[in-house]
Amino acid sequence: MTADGEPPGVDHVFLALERELTVFLRRARASSGELAREVHPDLESAAYGLLVRLADAGAQRATELAAFFGVGKATMSRQLHALEKLGLVAREPDPADGRAVLVRLTDEGRARFTRVRTARRARYALRLASWDRTEVSELARLLHRLNEGAEG
Repeated sequence: MTADGEPPGVDHVFLALERELTVFLRRARASSGELAREVHPDLESAAYGLLVRLADAGAQRATELAAFFGVGKATMSRQLHALEKLGLVAREPDPADGRAVLVRLTDEGRARFTRVRTARRARYALRLASWDRTEVSELARLLHRLNEGAEG
């Protein structure tokens, strides 16, 4: 072991990255729970991401959503059923394939989600007010690059 308690050969750049991502992800999970409850008191924290995806990408098949999030069909079905029960999403026939069903945000779901998302963006702006806009843009670019790599 080295003086800092790490095995020899540890790449400290990636160790620092791991530490910061761990903190970031823990806070993001907690934040998702809070945001979900702002949309609807009975909403699960994982469902907030579904609302984001539906708002950004539009109506999609449940299988597409499951693949995007890397979860099984049963998990996605359960989450969508809960959102449907709360009146936040609805299912409709796929106009391109009458046998398939698309999931979309309801008007109520979109209104609730938009209100919470707008407030979230305002909190980001406040938290990053001391940052230069080019730094915020660079952070967004690097996170996009990281996320893109995870998808492939």
